[in-house]
Amino acid sequence: MNPILVIISLVMVGILFILIEFLLTPGIGIAGIVGLASFIGSCVYAFMVQGTTAGTITTAVVAVIVVILLVWMLRGKSYKKLELNAEIDAKTNLEPEALSVGDKGKTITRLAPMGTVRFGHLSCEAKSEDNTMLDPGTEVVITAIEDNKVIVKPIND
Repeated sequence: MNPILVIISLVMVGILFILIEFLLTPGIGIAGIVGLASFIGSCVYAFMVQGTTAGTITTAVVAVIVVILLVWMLRGKSYKKLELNAEIDAKTNLEPEALSVGDKGKTITRLAPMGTVRFGHLSCEAKSEDNTMLDPGTEVVITAIEDNKVIVKPIND
């Protein structure tokens, strides 16, 4: 086979596999390694079979192709398809919205200083007002609700 065709074929295979790596299977995978090996193989083959001049020309052409591919891929923003762009708009701990200051409840777990409190049929996480520990079964009252944080104090205070 003509050595020029071998060099051109190796360069084309390198381009194909680099494009497959970037567009279809992103990451450092087999396609990227095969593409780079094909580029390197074309340069080495050109030096060994065709001589220094052909090897230098091939290396320069491969370098230009790699730069053009990188610029085209990064400029075309084709990698944007691979990014996760979903926004999370869910909220947690929505129970405080159903509660109000003055509601009474009973601690289910120990508040040290945070724990679970049951207000009627609703359970939510609460914090003791003065950061003291409250045992399970302690009667509490809501003193404040700040940024979906329920703050309670014992009723016997």
